[in-house]
Amino acid sequence: MNDKPTPLVEMDNISIAFGGIQAVDDASVDLYPGEVMALLGHNGAGKSTLIKILSGAYKRDAGEIRVDGKAAEIHNPRDAKKYGIETIYQTLALADNVDAAANLFLGRERLTRWGTLDDVAMEAEARKVMGRLNPRFQRFKDPVKQLSGGQRQSVAIARAILFNARILIMDEPTAALGPQETTQVGELVKQLKSEGIGIFLISHDIHDVFDLSDRVCVMKNGQVVGTASTDDVTKDEVLGMIILGKCPPGAVPGPGALSAVA
Repeated sequence: MNDKPTPLVEMDNISIAFGGIQAVDDASVDLYPGEVMALLGHNGAGKSTLIKILSGAYKRDAGEIRVDGKAAEIHNPRDAKKYGIETIYQTLALADNVDAAANLFLGRERLTRWGTLDDVAMEAEARKVMGRLNPRFQRFKDPVKQLSGGQRQSVAIARAILFNARILIMDEPTAALGPQETTQVGELVKQLKSEGIGIFLISHDIHDVFDLSDRVCVMKNGQVVGTASTDDVTKDEVLGMIILGKCPPGAVPGPGALSAVA
């Protein structure tokens, strides 16, 4: 009997080409509830393109996407949001001149019965979701441009989960952050995992990946080299996958893998 849960997301045999260049070639990856799956590879390896297909930014040429075991039709970002898929970009896409609550409800503002902004209701909900995610956050009245990098990440993540995201795509979440703020982002990720949210983590920082991720998926030249639990591979082995395309014994090889040297 197989007691393994149904994956939140399955991307099977995904391919896409731009102007004759095969950006993603027969790539497969999955994600389970409460799991962090890191996507690794050099610039141009295909990891960002693969994730943009999931987020609805690109339309795949071939392959299938399933959410909760059922085929998902994702043609644009609006479709992705319907499936609970949210992307937190490296830039965070925050409105710097307004506070946390205004950012959480940007484009989805709550109104009073008189048609004016319901600032009280929005702040109350902002305090509720931030209290769940980052209880130490107290700077609700400050414009987000005055917040630290870690606090800004909190706001961006809170905006995603406020509207019931179940699958988060995090693009370089600790880039340009100091050690203390990086630790804070790690705490946020652990909280999300405890709530059963699945996370695709795109990162170039191998230390970050081993600190935050449960599994890694390495891509090279548009193909998956291999997938492995972070407990089953070393940092050097993952670097070998990224640079040489060699899949170590602890990883499941993909179409892009070369045979590991004995």
